[in-house]
Amino acid sequence: MCVSWLGQLVSEVPIKKFPGKSYRIHSFGTFGCVSAVILFLGFARSGFCDEFSMVSVPLGFEISGLDKSKNWVSENGVFGFGFMEKNDDVEGFIVGIRYNLGAKVANVPVWTIGGGLRVSMNSTFRLNMDGRLILFENLSGSIVWSSNTSNLGVLKASLLNNGNLVLLGTGDKVLWKSFDSPTSTLLPGQSLRFPQNLRAPSTKSTSSYYSFVIRRFGELALVWEDNVTYWRSHLSSSALVKEARFDSSGVLGLYDDNEKAVWSISSKDFGDNSVILRHLKIDKDGNLRIYSWDNAIRTWRAGWQAVEDQCSVFGSCGLYSVCGYNSTGPVCDCLHLDSLTSGNGAPSMDLGGSGCKKMVDLANCKMRTSMVVMKQTVLYGLYPPHDFDISLSQEACREYCSNDTSCIAVTSKNDGSGLCTVKRTSFISGYQGPSVPAMSFLKVCLVPEAVSARGANPHGTAAPDSVSSGRLRAHGSSGRRLIGAIVVIAFLTATVILTMELFVVGFIYRRKNIEGRTRIPFGKDANMNPHYSAIIRLSLEEVKELTLDFTTQLGPSVFKGVLPNKTPVVAKLINDAVASEKDFRVAVSTLGGTHHRNLVALKGFCFEPKQKILVYEYISNGSLDKWLFEIDQDQNQESWQQRLDIALGVARALAYLHTECQQCIIHGNLKLENVLLDETLVPKVTDFGLRSLSKKEMASSSESPSERDIYLFGEMLLQIVTCKREISGDSQHQILEKLNQAQKYVASEDFSGVERMTRIAFWCMQSRPFLRPSIGEVIKVLEGTLSVDRPPVAFAFSHENTIEGEVRTEIELKS
Repeated sequence: MCVSWLGQLVSEVPIKKFPGKSYRIHSFGTFGCVSAVILFLGFARSGFCDEFSMVSVPLGFEISGLDKSKNWVSENGVFGFGFMEKNDDVEGFIVGIRYNLGAKVANVPVWTIGGGLRVSMNSTFRLNMDGRLILFENLSGSIVWSSNTSNLGVLKASLLNNGNLVLLGTGDKVLWKSFDSPTSTLLPGQSLRFPQNLRAPSTKSTSSYYSFVIRRFGELALVWEDNVTYWRSHLSSSALVKEARFDSSGVLGLYDDNEKAVWSISSKDFGDNSVILRHLKIDKDGNLRIYSWDNAIRTWRAGWQAVEDQCSVFGSCGLYSVCGYNSTGPVCDCLHLDSLTSGNGAPSMDLGGSGCKKMVDLANCKMRTSMVVMKQTVLYGLYPPHDFDISLSQEACREYCSNDTSCIAVTSKNDGSGLCTVKRTSFISGYQGPSVPAMSFLKVCLVPEAVSARGANPHGTAAPDSVSSGRLRAHGSSGRRLIGAIVVIAFLTATVILTMELFVVGFIYRRKNIEGRTRIPFGKDANMNPHYSAIIRLSLEEVKELTLDFTTQLGPSVFKGVLPNKTPVVAKLINDAVASEKDFRVAVSTLGGTHHRNLVALKGFCFEPKQKILVYEYISNGSLDKWLFEIDQDQNQESWQQRLDIALGVARALAYLHTECQQCIIHGNLKLENVLLDETLVPKVTDFGLRSLSKKEMASSSESPSERDIYLFGEMLLQIVTCKREISGDSQHQILEKLNQAQKYVASEDFSGVERMTRIAFWCMQSRPFLRPSIGEVIKVLEGTLSVDRPPVAFAFSHENTIEGEVRTEIELKS
């Protein structure tokens, strides 16, 4: 096979035929054949004979996902470009540059289109005749990514020996390069400048929370969702940093305008001339590492990592889990009662996983709660990170959480600070180790004493040195039988008497409770701590009392109320609810288990044969439609950034519902009226997950519920951009007009966000559901970490999701 392949290299190889044109490229020539033989011997088992190597490719060159064996390889054979499968359960392929070193495990990606954008096998990558690199779906012809380099004079593309993909013009002038848009990896010679960042590879369909950033003042940092910094470079001077740069010797440095290094770190194999390949990468576990290629054992070795203790990476084990160590290194154990009190522990998981089940809702405890002691352990709220510190002793810290109904867990520091960190979210993670100077207390449902005793003594017998054991041994077996009979008779007698008393007391209590229910709303917790997370069931009379018989109406079927502790709430009447009481309570329990900064919290519910009501927290600033349409936003430059922030908050709420809850929750009715704004204009999504309770069904069976949510979100984005409710039909040109007018009011960096919003909105509203982006991709676009191409020219902009009979209008956006 190789002999015939090498023979073909000497001749001309047809690349692709176009109407009226045929391109042929000389691949190697005589010197190329020799080089190919040498590289083949050096990279044995690489499948190199099925690939082609060329210095550059012309306009019209393309690679199809249907023929993944044809990968474009750099001249030195080290890097390849093409379609790649990911080792996870998500369908689709990523497209980009990878190593070409032989074993599949060694051929790690170093740059991917769109930061890991997924496409189907029936897709094509092309150097278009207008000079753009494009990735498009063959069936629809829609472009899912573009380099936006049309009309720049691009003549050809080259995959350089250093892994840099470049577009070249006249005189081989570089007009675009992949090194300017890094994804998860820096190769030697590649730089990072503000506001560029590296984003960890996605896990399955969920966007990664981890990123490596260079801040405006030059600091390097590893961050989790922009909220938590868990590693940073420490500059020793106040020099102005120009860029961070990684070099071939294994050094990552910060350099000023005079090319002077003001900070640096190096791999442990620094100066080892036998190492010829290195790269810097942020891995999916959130750690930053320098990797070196070991040609002897043909694998990648980590020569440096930013966070030495992997358990110190924020949230490295995911939800409901604790990072610890065994003889092999760091492992994740589930945060369950049995794994914390027994010696065996829960099954360990891979770092970065989240295979643990949600902890038991404390509101469902049949008995009181108790505190589990976790020595040498730090717990923290993973999302939202609303932990706060108070100064308390260890015992006082435990008591504080035990007596506070909204407290889930606390961590008492033993480092001399006297700090007690309180967690009010059940989305908890943490780490433990023999040198951790802290003790944590986790609130759990109280275990009955009998069960606890059996747990301590599996055979259920009393300890041999107990007093009762000694007395029983003093009696013979007949004595034990006599005592047992007396105890049984006494127990039965007491039980009968107690049952009769309870029946009488219960009857009287029920009569009084029915009469007094309307007088004491939320009688189960009259104080109603505002942080209390339990979902409370109310009678219709209680709801009427809270809302003064539905006096203050905030919207259709929505009324304002006040709890006994003066906390405002809203009551929403579910007039079209058809669910049974069992299904209704299951749905309420699911919705009550959601906790997110951009979701409205559910406080209680009422289920009666003719009335179903949900009680939510009250959000002070009203709905998004009122903010958009009742306030003049046009001349307010700041409002554009506010609009982008609001859109991003709604997207994050939707991503949480779709991908981060125990089970996927579909909104089903996403619109401006169902987005509320608090006093600081933070968006709060409401009315989510109610579709299963009502008679309303999907408008079309051709799309999944989550795809419908994406469509509705796209519609909302255009409403936010235009400040107009109606955005279909004749007003399409007004959207583009609005975008052009915005330039004179918006700074250039802010305007790019407005343009991204508009572009991704059009993609979300594609009539073919499979063309719509995932919510994770939408978030990346809004954040600016993922570029988005203009939608197809024949974009179907309509509320109907049908292919035939739809009105097609050309929509052009600026490149």
